[in-house]
This record gives sequence, structure tokens and C-alpha cells, in this order.
Amino acid sequence: MSKRNKIIYWIATVWLCAGMGATGVQQLMKVQLEGALSPPGVYGIKELGYPLYFLTILGVWKILSVIALLVPKFPLVKEWAYAGIVFLLTGAIFSHLAVAHTLAELFPAGLLLVLTGLSWYFRPIERKVNEKF
Repeated sequence: MSKRNKIIYWIATVWLCAGMGATGVQQLMKVQLEGALSPPGVYGIKELGYPLYFLTILGVWKILSVIALLVPKFPLVKEWAYAGIVFLLTGAIFSHLAVAHTLAELFPAGLLLVLTGLSWYFRPIERKVNEKF
């Protein structure tokens, strides 16, 4: 793996994990940051039409995905984490679209989705699943 690809991987992965981790903790604490657009807080989840207990589910999934991406080894778990993040973020984007939110409210999920793609694409060989099944 080239040095450039390794740098792209780690920048994308660190930013992805920071975003997922921060919103995951916020959702577990069920708080709304002042000035925050819609989700991930209580007001936002209600505005999207989801029950409050959904915050706990999302928060746990996000924290577990961050752990899976940052811990060495376990490439199959990492693949599942990437897939789960994509499902979560595409669900968030479509939820925002369903209630006619602005592009500004779609941006955080869209940015994290792009970072997920970059992190997955540029991941080192030791973080990939051995395809000799």
C-alpha cells in the first residue's frame, strides 16, 4: 500500500469514527446540542417520526462500529461494520428526504457516507477479508 493511500485511509477513518462516535454518545445520552440541526438528538428523532428508544439503538450501533473499525484484526467484523454504517447513513438520508429537510440537514449524513466509502476503499490489505472461502 502506498503512503498516499495509507494517509487517505487514516484521515477518512479517523474523521468517520469521530463523527460516528460523537453522535453515538449524544444519542445514548439523549441530548440535543444547542444550535444543532435536527438529529441526532431527541428533537430531531421526534421530527423524523421515530420513537425515542431508537436513539439508544442507533447510539449502540455507532459506538460498536467505531470500535470494530479501530481495533486491529477481525477483518470480517470490519466489513460488517462498514455495511452497517452504510445502511444507517442511507437510512438517515432517506429519512431526511421523506420529511423534506434542506440540503444542510442532509450534509452530515452525506459527508459520513463519503468518508465511509473512502475508508473502505483505501483500507490496508490486513484489514480486508481474505477472499479464499
